[in-house]
Amino acid sequence: MAGTLAIDLGSTTTVVAHQGASDQAARLLPLPPFSSADPVAIPSLIWLTERDASQPLIGRQVVEGGFLEREGPQLQRDFKRLIAQPSSEANHSWLTPEQSGRLLLEQIWSHLPEDLAPDRLVLTAPIDGYRGYRQWLLEAVEAMDVPDVALVDEPTAAAIGAGLAPGSRVLVVDVGGGTTDLSLVALPGGEGRAAPIAQLLRFGGRNLNSSQQTLRCAEVLGKAGLAIGGRDLDRWIAAHLCPDLPHPPRGLLQVCERLKCELSAQEEALALWTPVGASNAIPLRLQRADLEQLLEDQGLLSLLDELLETVLAAARASGVQSEDIDAILPVGGSAQIPLIRQWLQQRLPGTPLRGSRPVEAVALGALSLTPGVRIKDVLSQGVSLRCWDQRSAEHRWHPLFMAGQSWPIEQPLVIRLSCSEAEQNALELVLGEPQAEERSEVVFVDGLPVLRRKSAGAARVKAWAQTPIQIPLTPCGTPGEDRIELRFWIDSACHLQVESLDLQTQTRQSAMDLGAIR
Repeated sequence: MAGTLAIDLGSTTTVVAHQGASDQAARLLPLPPFSSADPVAIPSLIWLTERDASQPLIGRQVVEGGFLEREGPQLQRDFKRLIAQPSSEANHSWLTPEQSGRLLLEQIWSHLPEDLAPDRLVLTAPIDGYRGYRQWLLEAVEAMDVPDVALVDEPTAAAIGAGLAPGSRVLVVDVGGGTTDLSLVALPGGEGRAAPIAQLLRFGGRNLNSSQQTLRCAEVLGKAGLAIGGRDLDRWIAAHLCPDLPHPPRGLLQVCERLKCELSAQEEALALWTPVGASNAIPLRLQRADLEQLLEDQGLLSLLDELLETVLAAARASGVQSEDIDAILPVGGSAQIPLIRQWLQQRLPGTPLRGSRPVEAVALGALSLTPGVRIKDVLSQGVSLRCWDQRSAEHRWHPLFMAGQSWPIEQPLVIRLSCSEAEQNALELVLGEPQAEERSEVVFVDGLPVLRRKSAGAARVKAWAQTPIQIPLTPCGTPGEDRIELRFWIDSACHLQVESLDLQTQTRQSAMDLGAIR
């Protein structure tokens, strides 16, 4: 059966969905023996019986085989959060995070039902480190026999899959197993405008230029994320219940996850944990009030406040106020924690919470993007150009594009530069990345994730490591007069492009690729 397959690779749960070419609706795809029944999803777990990973156990096989209770490098878990990300966590597994993620995707693809022959694959990527993750994902699926591959960021897929009206502005709150992402997404259309549909990304030289359907472009007005999620909450619970264990074993973390999930529906939870080698089980009891106090003490709400303010600040720059948000869409299992939902209602009173299928929302939303999507995204980091300031007689950093700026950018930014010295024979384009004055980061202290606010003092710019491009001047320039006109823009691959015009000779240079912006 032809159609579109969507894979939402998550830190704790991976969801696979399919929609046939003639089907009216998408369906979650069970993949026994990998997937669980409720919800239909695959635990993001791998157990290696051999170093060559030729016969791995996947998902539910790992759980039912009791391998979560074992310690060792054979167990691969929590790898999504580390894919394409620099990390201070030591990797004691047999596989790197990238290899683990690729193995899981390959096993899913090779175990599809025999009657399925997808001709399109839609994959999702987190906003934190989106481009690095996207590049890994394209390489990971290169060997899969599928004509077309599309990518969409997870918040956009969730918003479109929520079935909200065209023109709606949706705050997507994704608290997954390894990451927390907040995104304000504006769905196009409304007020008499047609709602466009998606566009597939190119893959292997193929694209959908022949598509006769109208383009639907979802715009991210603001976003912020951090590599901390439900698995970190489990570690906090373990440290609270068993403070004498600086490095909680996997079995204990599994029990703590069960307590956390049960407390989303009840005020008190009880679970039994049997340590490896012990004959008696240890009862672990936790009150919802105690869990909420623990999360507040660890700074979770402060982190969420900071992420939300970052998103709302970017939205205000686009003329969108908090009262203009039409809905809040919690996705990811940990987004169902009552404390997080209460926090949302307190920070955005009167804005309705939407979404009753948090685990499946992203995969089902990705399918609705066929035949693809074109994302108008926003920069997570800005870029500045070093310019000569005649008044102060020194070089200063001039911002070109700021964090929160949407891209691609069709209308170029025009800047004129003058020379800084007599007989100058070239102008050097030195680029840099503005550094945030203050931010939160996740550090690991004795194996536990801790939120720490890092102060960087006064705003500063870090120069790009690459060699600056030289624009030759013939004849040589003189100080004090405009000599070069530069036109900057950001293309669909988030690369900074520039064209130059020599104002004295009217010589124009064609576009040059200055490199990728984060």
